Amino acid sequence: MSFKGGWLNITEQKISEKEALLQYVLRLADDALILGQRLSEWCSKGPVLEQDIAMSNMALDHIGRARLLYQMAAEIKGDGTTEDDFAYKRDTNEFKNFLLLEQPNGHWGDTIAKLVFYDTLNYFLFEKLTESANENLAGIAQKAIKEITYHAQWSAEWMIRLGDGTEESKQKMQKSIDDIWMWVGEMFETDQVEEMMAVASIGYKTADLKDAWQSKINQVMEMATLTLPTDTWAQTGGRKGVHSEHLGYILAEMQFLPRAYPDAKW
Repeated sequence: MSFKGGWLNITEQKISEKEALLQYVLRLADDALILGQRLSEWCSKGPVLEQDIAMSNMALDHIGRARLLYQMAAEIKGDGTTEDDFAYKRDTNEFKNFLLLEQPNGHWGDTIAKLVFYDTLNYFLFEKLTESANENLAGIAQKAIKEITYHAQWSAEWMIRLGDGTEESKQKMQKSIDDIWMWVGEMFETDQVEEMMAVASIGYKTADLKDAWQSKINQVMEMATLTLPTDTWAQTGGRKGVHSEHLGYILAEMQFLPRAYPDAKW
C-alpha cells in the first residue's frame, strides 16, 4: 500500500489465470449488455422508422452477444451460476462495463457520438479476438464480428451525415463529441486482467489498439468536418466497479422483475 500524489493507491492482488479469464469475459459481456439495454430505449423513438428498427436490431445484437459471453463466464466459474445470475443478480459495483456505455442516450447525435467511439474500438478488438487461444472466446468473436463491423460502419456514416449536413446538425454533432469525450479515454486503460490475458494470447490490450482506433476516428472526423477535443483528461472507474449514478437506474429497471419474483419460470 502506498500514498502518491495525495491519493491512496492499493496494489492489485495477484489473481489466477482462471479468475482473470472470468473477469475478462464478464467485462466484455457487461459492455454488451449495458449498451444493448441503453440502445433498446430508442425503440419507437428513432428519427425515422428505418433507423428506429436498425437501432432496435443493434440493441438485440449486443444483448445476444452478452448472453453468449455470460454463458461462457458461467462455464468458467463452474459453481452453478447461470447467465441470468450475472445479468440480474449483481449490484452496480460488480459490473465492469465502460462508463461511456451507461451514459444517457440524449438526442440522436449524442448516441451517435457514443457509438462511433465505442463501435470503432469494438471492431478492432473483436477482430483480434477471432484468433484468441481460447476456442470458446474465439468462436464468439467469429460469430459477432460481422454484426460488429456493420455497427461501426453504420455509426460512422451517421456521424458523417450529421457533421457534414446542415449548420444546425454540425453544431449539435460537435457538441455531442465535446460532451462525451471525457468518457472515452477509459477505454484504453490497461490493468492486470488485460495483461494476463494478452500474455496468454487469450485477450488483447485495448491500449495496443489505440493507434488503429485513432487513425480510423481521424478519418471519420475529417469526412464529417468535425474536430476532436484536445483535452486528455478522462473519467475512469468502470473496470473497477466504480460507476456513475446512471448505471443504478439501468439495473433497477432491468433487474426488477427477476429480483421481485426470483422463482418465476418463463
